Amino acid sequence: MKKIILDSNFLMIPFQFNIDIFEEIKRICNFNYELFIIDKTIEELENLKEKEAKLALQLIKTKNIQQVTTNKDKIVDDLILENLTENTIIATQDKGLKDRLKEKMIPMITLRQKKHLILKTF
Repeated sequence: MKKIILDSNFLMIPFQFNIDIFEEIKRICNFNYELFIIDKTIEELENLKEKEAKLALQLIKTKNIQQVTTNKDKIVDDLILENLTENTIIATQDKGLKDRLKEKMIPMITLRQKKHLILKTF
């Protein structure tokens, strides 16, 4: 079973680009997986003023996405990197995080051409 961790900016894709990220993940992931967020992601979204962030919080509840409990004194990107296993995939749009994941050769899901998701593996 793979563990897909959704970053806060990734959760706003449905509202920014009108893309169903859950159907897209299902389309590109032909394996068993569970969706997670880092617990501090909720705090991060609550502190954003954009309406997409508020909608993303509702999405977390309605899709019943599981939370990874962490020591919350760090930034979310660092917490994501600390919670990696060999079965983890990170879903993000954050350029800095994508660069760090690429460096460590961690699989990631990203938005391509503002139209669909792709799974990058190394």
